[in-house]
Amino acid sequence: MANATGSFRNDIRFLLGDEERSLRDVDPQMTVLDYLRLEERKSGTKEGCAEGDCGACTVVLGEPNGTGGMGYRTVNACIQFVPTLDGKQLLTVEHLKSKDGNLHPVQQAMVETHGSQCGFCTPGFVMSLYQLWLDGGEDDRGAINDALAGNLCRCTGYGPIIEAARKAGGVAANDAIEQKRRSDVAARLTAMVDGTKPLAIEHAAGRYYAPRTSDELAALFVAHPDATVLAGGTDVGLWVTKMLKRLDPIIYIGDVADLKSVTETDDAVIIGAGVTYSRAHDALGRVAADVGELVRRIGSRQIRNAGTVGGNIANGSPIGDTPPALIALGAKIVLRMGDIRREVPLEDFFITYGKQDRHKGEFVESVIVPKPAKGLAFKAYKISKRFDQDITAVLGAFALQVENGKVTEFRAAFGGMAGTPMRAKKCETAVIGQDWNETTLGAAQRALAQDFAPMSDMRASKEYRMLVAQNLLTKLFIETTAPEVATRLVGKEAAYV
Repeated sequence: MANATGSFRNDIRFLLGDEERSLRDVDPQMTVLDYLRLEERKSGTKEGCAEGDCGACTVVLGEPNGTGGMGYRTVNACIQFVPTLDGKQLLTVEHLKSKDGNLHPVQQAMVETHGSQCGFCTPGFVMSLYQLWLDGGEDDRGAINDALAGNLCRCTGYGPIIEAARKAGGVAANDAIEQKRRSDVAARLTAMVDGTKPLAIEHAAGRYYAPRTSDELAALFVAHPDATVLAGGTDVGLWVTKMLKRLDPIIYIGDVADLKSVTETDDAVIIGAGVTYSRAHDALGRVAADVGELVRRIGSRQIRNAGTVGGNIANGSPIGDTPPALIALGAKIVLRMGDIRREVPLEDFFITYGKQDRHKGEFVESVIVPKPAKGLAFKAYKISKRFDQDITAVLGAFALQVENGKVTEFRAAFGGMAGTPMRAKKCETAVIGQDWNETTLGAAQRALAQDFAPMSDMRASKEYRMLVAQNLLTKLFIETTAPEVATRLVGKEAAYV
């Protein structure tokens, strides 16, 4: 299976705009940004940060949606590798104008609202606006802000760009010409890759494998237990662009269909390891509103369109946003090696900083998230210097059940307080079985100092982290005992926590 000339094919097939491409002998770590600028000479896509923060490199990727149409999403070209384009359509700012040379409505709106000054960031903004247009447009300020949060501008103050989003509108859902275009593109992409062998590249710079089933993935990972597993590239991409690592081999899971499903049962939501944050958002929001809001604040839309829930868990970061919330909910993960699977409570997966309970050749296959039992209150709070697009300083997640004034169940999990996401066991013990009152709150806050010895770094001092964690318990207490007291902003900023 590991031989690219055997069970795999070695050409990357995709559409660049409407033009077919079949690339061979490509360095599997070449970024889409470098490919566009250096190979295709399409210089509209810019490099600003090379780490998925500024949005100057924003492009739109299209994929068949399984129902004869296309789904489109924005991604950061600077941290996407070229082989991940296989079976997709890549759209850049150069593809927007019509054949007669007229500007696209989003470009025209940017002109009319004076939304560009120095112009460096403008193509990235235009592509984010274009994706919004493809989805039908938006007039709500909050929704527009969310779509543009991953694009940074130092000139305009954003007002004219937001106005351009409103002015551009969007394609009508029943636009026959647009729907025909999408169905034609979907058919072309399907014909290019369906029925063919999965992609593999054996290049002097490294090897790259893209299995299509979890069985193929399992066999590959057993054969290559030291491989780097690539999902959305939102971390791995930076290993290449910032740390200048050479990764060999890479096993890409983005084409594994059975890892991209979200299944809901009466008791749980089961999320495949290849499911992006954007795809998981609604289902997790139905589990608990605060989990949905937490996911909405992870990175930018471009990052959420690429990054995966499974990847966020597998990389073991102590400040990953989803693990504390999932731990507080009692989530489990399914690990697989070959044909052997095992379930592990998520809290037990994280052993110490940089070390997880995952054997060589074993990968995260899915995440099982229980739905809260009736009467269980769930709250999650993310603290960061900026509201949007910022890494967490402290994250607290709590599951609380109170019956007849006494706490019968309490789980408290934190990120940013230790070398791993972890539960505050002594804090929990101080609360369970006690009256849910200010005396118990004080005991819980004091117990946190026994659970954690946080560190100081560029995001926060150890003293700040401890004080914030204790204050999050106060916020939990207020929201569960005096819900009429305002603890979150309302109106246009209703999502702020």
